[in-house]
Parts: sequence; C-alpha cells; structure tokens
Amino acid sequence: MCGIVGYIGGREAYAILIDGLKKLEYRGYDSAGVALLGPAGLKVIKSRGEIAALEGKVGENIPSGTIGIGHTRWATHGAPSDINAHPHCGCSPQFAVVHNGIIENYLPLKQWLQAEGHHFSSETDTEVLAHLVEQYYKGDLFEAVSAAIKKVEGSFALVAVCEQEQGKLVCTRKDSPLVIGLGEGENYIASDVPAFLNRTRRVCILEDGEMAVVTAGGVEVFSAGGEPVQKKVSEVTWDAGEAEKGGYPHFMLKEIMEQPRALRETMRGRLLDGGKEINLAELGFTPAQCRQIGRICIVACGTAYHAGLVGKYAMEKLLRLPVEVDLASEFRYRDPLLDPETLVLVISQSGETADTLAALRLARRRGNRVLAITNVVGSSVAREADQVLYTWAGPEIAVASTKAYLTQLLSLYLLTLYLGKQRGALDGESLAAMGAALYKLPSQVETLLAREAELQEIAAYLAPWESAFYVGRNVDYAVALEGALKLKEISYIHAEAYASGELKHGTLALIVEGIPVIALATQSAVLEKTLSNIKEIKARSGHVICIAREEELSFAAEVNRIFTVPAAPDIFMPILAVVPLQLLAYYTAVARGCPVDKPRNLAKSVTVE
Repeated sequence: MCGIVGYIGGREAYAILIDGLKKLEYRGYDSAGVALLGPAGLKVIKSRGEIAALEGKVGENIPSGTIGIGHTRWATHGAPSDINAHPHCGCSPQFAVVHNGIIENYLPLKQWLQAEGHHFSSETDTEVLAHLVEQYYKGDLFEAVSAAIKKVEGSFALVAVCEQEQGKLVCTRKDSPLVIGLGEGENYIASDVPAFLNRTRRVCILEDGEMAVVTAGGVEVFSAGGEPVQKKVSEVTWDAGEAEKGGYPHFMLKEIMEQPRALRETMRGRLLDGGKEINLAELGFTPAQCRQIGRICIVACGTAYHAGLVGKYAMEKLLRLPVEVDLASEFRYRDPLLDPETLVLVISQSGETADTLAALRLARRRGNRVLAITNVVGSSVAREADQVLYTWAGPEIAVASTKAYLTQLLSLYLLTLYLGKQRGALDGESLAAMGAALYKLPSQVETLLAREAELQEIAAYLAPWESAFYVGRNVDYAVALEGALKLKEISYIHAEAYASGELKHGTLALIVEGIPVIALATQSAVLEKTLSNIKEIKARSGHVICIAREEELSFAAEVNRIFTVPAAPDIFMPILAVVPLQLLAYYTAVARGCPVDKPRNLAKSVTVE
C-alpha cells in the first residue's frame, strides 16, 4: 500500500526521491521520509502528513548524498506520526530500511530482538526489519538482508541502505511489488513505474523471493536460493504524460475523460471489423476447454467486485452458465466449493490486491484454472494466473477507480462473447450485433463526457447533504453499488445502494423530505417496476435524480431531475450509466472541498489484508 523509491548514481538524490514520491503518493500519504547517504554519513528525515510537509521540514537544509531511499506511507501498524514514518533505523543510525507490506510475526521477532538488546522507538512492524538487518550485519548488507527476511513471515517489498557500504542498495520482495529502473550510470528502485518514468523506460521486475544488489553501474539479481538470475529488461511504452495530470485539476477527472481512449485500447486487436469478430486468441483457450467450463466463480474487491457483479448478469444471461461473485476478502474463509469444471476469474486493477492474490493461490492449489483481468503487465496476479486478459487502461493514479472499472466491464463483455462463440451459445448474427454495439461504446461515452456541466448542476444540489441513496433493478442495481461507492469514498457523503424492489422491506423508512435518491432506469425489462419504485420515493418527498435511456423521456415528469444516456443493448448499459455517476461523485466532492485524489483513510492498491 505504501510507496517506495530508491536512487543510486552520480546526482544529488534528494530531489529525485521527492519527485518519485510525489508520483507514488496515490499509494499512501499519511507520512513520508527519506534517507540520504553522503559525505556526512546517513541522514534520515521524515514527517507526518503529505510530502509537502516533509519538504517543509527539510527547507533549505537539503542533505547531500547520491544514494538514497524514500517512502510515502499508508498506515497499518501504528498511527500516522513522525516516529512511525519510514525510513526506519536500527539502534544505530548506520542502517535505514523502507518497507511496503505487513510483517505478520513482528511481535515475537520484536520480543526476541529486545532480549538481544535492541531498543525500539516506533509502533511499526517495519522497524523489526531494520533491527534484524542490524542484528545480522557482519560487513555484508546483502547477507544481512538475506538472513533477516528468512526470519520474516508476511509480505514485503524492502530496500535497505548501510552507511558502511556506500556503493549499493539492497532490495527484495515477497507479495508486494518492486521494480528496478535502469539508467546510464544510475539506477532506480520503486513500487511502481511512474516514480521514475520521466528518467528511464528500461525496467526489470523482481519476482517473489528475488533479491537485488543495485549499484550506480549495474544490477545483480539473485533467486531465493542465492543463485544469480538473468532478468529480462522491458521497455515501458506509456507516454510519460499519462502519469501526470495533463492540465486537469485532479487525476480522477483526467482519468474519467480518458475513458473513451481506454475502451478503444482494450478493444484493439480483440474487436475486429467494426465489432463483427471477437478475437481473444491471446488466452490460449481451446474450444474444448471453453465447453468444459461448468461454472464460473468471479473473485474481486471494491470496484472490481462491482464489475464482477455486472459480469455475472452478462454471463448467466448470454452463456446460461451459473456464476458466483465473491468478495476476495471472504472467499478463502468460507472454504469454497471448487469442482474441476469451475473457472475462477479474478479481477484486480493493480494485480497486487492481497486478498485477490490469496484467492487466486487458493484456486490454483485446488487445481482450478484461473483467468485474471488486470491492468498491470508483470503484476503478481498476471504472473500467477493461468491466463490473463489485460485491460490496457494505462496508469490509474486517482484512488477512486474509473477507467479501470470501465475497461474491466468491457473485458468481461469481450470474454462473454468469446466464450459464447466457442461454446456455441451465441449464433453469428447475435455475436455481430452485440459486437457492433460494443464497438460504438467509446463514441457514446464521449458524448456523455461532453455534457459534464449538467452533472455539475446536479452536484450542487447533492453537495450539502450528508446522506444519499442509489436504487436500481437487475444490472442497474450493480451499477448503483458502484455509484454509491464513488460518492462515499471521495465526497464523504454516506451513500447506500439498494435493489429497488427492497424499498418496501425497510429502506423507505429512511426517505425524508428532499433527500437525494439516484435512480437508475436503463433496463427495458423492468422499466415499469422501476417507475413504480420511483413513485414510492416521490410519494415520501424524496428528491429523485434519474439516470435513464434517452428514449425514456416519459420519466422526466415523474422525477425531480433526469440525465439521459445513449441507448445500447440492456446488458451493455452499465458502461454508459456509470459515467454520469462518476462525474456526479467528482463534482460533488469538489463542491464540498474534499481532496478528490487522496480520500482520507484510503490508498490506491490494497496490498495488505
């Protein structure tokens, strides 16, 4: 969840570390710190708050050093504070460590180290790592880190620096991401590529258990057993501007506006001839394997879970296969029934979501085929799944996911049509019609984005309220869940989503005069029932904001406000219906003065349980 950077080379490291941390602040921002190794030795500076607070603390007294590590934190063990901020040192200031993950056995390790004479100053699990490195140091930092991690249970991405070895950084990882950027006479380490993308595009990705010694002149990688590893060097093809705001006031708005492009990128090479042909040969499924699937189990968290709910509706309707959707955090603990014919489908934007990874590994241990939908090439989910369907959304920096959600939906639709073709569940005419409808979606999203001013007006009504409700039937209910999540996570308005048919089973008691109720009405099979539910809300003086198909203007007379979306086949309407909900949440948060890209208590990638 935290962001790590490291630099070693011929330039002053402080500005490079700060620049990298700012690009990783979406991974955590409750505290930050740096450790610089220079002529005066190892200097550690850290501060509670955002990176700007750290810069203010440093002021004009910038420490010198061409080797350094930095960290921006999302608190797990220990409240946000100067003391709990990273980097952490041992008893002496000769070692500094930054860490992302959770050390599950930190307490017995801490007790053992205290018995050995070590004194702790923070409440964090990470400080144990610094003391372990110090405990095992016998003149070789690599050997000390190697010995330390053998004592550790849990997840970690770790970078260590030692005052007595001024020419190296040592890093390693297990279940938390870490990448190395290769420069000329300098090298970088980071949790994520955007930290150094403006400095180098050549990267190598550490696998679980691997360790690396990084110097200004090169990188040596070793397996968990200590054997040298020849790493593949990849070239990052992202436009560096994709990882910046591009002139928008917030990353979230930029990413909402990028959605037509992201959809087209996800379609590229997969939806051919204007949508007439579906090509997912990249999955390597044989027709026989597609026909052998007897059940699909979708596992995900948060927004990805909501995408999975939409996928359930699509797959059951079009494939006539039973589909279950599980929260990854609950999946393992119910001892799921996974027969050999069950395909497990995991969805994760980052590919590093801890609970989703754990579910994937459980399914693999049970012998099930796992297909992953993810945005990040080389992520843990991508490497460990049997097949991968990449979303190609590009970097998503805002904590609140938008373009990743739309591309996850599109990927689920593409997968459904592909399986329908392979299994003979969909005829050629139906496939061509649905493919053509998918092909139109990016252009339809563009028309919605051009109407953002209408959503600003609606947001002005919503902003003063402390509660709001979202309702919908059928697949609209799944979209309502995502809309409510977006509003609550960035505007801090208490927002709940309900299946419209459940209103009479208790929820109507919460309707008071003027309270905002966002009603989705895009599903033709249940429009009359949806209208009936809207009338129930209006009869109790609720303020109904309706998201409806453009041909359903008859709803206008029954609601307080209406925002229409272009028509598409019912099953594809979630891609269109969610866009105004994203913009509504965004402009409501702006109107309330909330930190849109950095909502309190949240971080982008949930890499710990």
